Amino acid sequence: MDETGDLALTRALEAILFAAEAPMTLAELTRHVGERGDLLPSLRALAESYAPRGINLVERGGRWQFQTAPDLGHYLRTSRETVKKLSRAAVETLAVIAYHEPVTRPEIEEIRGVAVSGGTIDVLMEAGWVRPAGRRETPGRPLQYATTPEFLAHFNLATRRDLPGLADLKAAGLLDREPPRELPLPLGGREE
Repeated sequence: MDETGDLALTRALEAILFAAEAPMTLAELTRHVGERGDLLPSLRALAESYAPRGINLVERGGRWQFQTAPDLGHYLRTSRETVKKLSRAAVETLAVIAYHEPVTRPEIEEIRGVAVSGGTIDVLMEAGWVRPAGRRETPGRPLQYATTPEFLAHFNLATRRDLPGLADLKAAGLLDREPPRELPLPLGGREE
């Protein structure tokens, strides 16, 4: 494609993404602009040109969208946001789903070691971070859960691969606690 064709493609992608109601995949963009080769170089160049501006072009979970630059979001808030804290059970459940998706409720319970209430998953679905992801082809056909593009956007992740690994969690001091050591029982085998 020549320089004029590159500019025309970039302008078309910019217009389509600007007017889009939701983030768009490469396949959706291709349906709008037609087969013009690899769209990624044009999208990356467009994202780079918007990087210093008040609006950024970002890719999250294989979908492209314009969004307000992260450092300028406070200008758009007209009312005070109420912060809802997730319960520890909800945070643990969200982590299990994010790291193991698609995952069923029995699998979540096995990993956490406790039962998961329906309300916990409902809270995560209401937040827009978890969605049903079909049924497992096993007896009982349990429902599977997975994260959403909103989860990626909220936690500023491009893909699930950006989730912190074991080394990152240890470096942050989140996993350095050692489990309590069992103390030896006094002679005779019972506590006094």
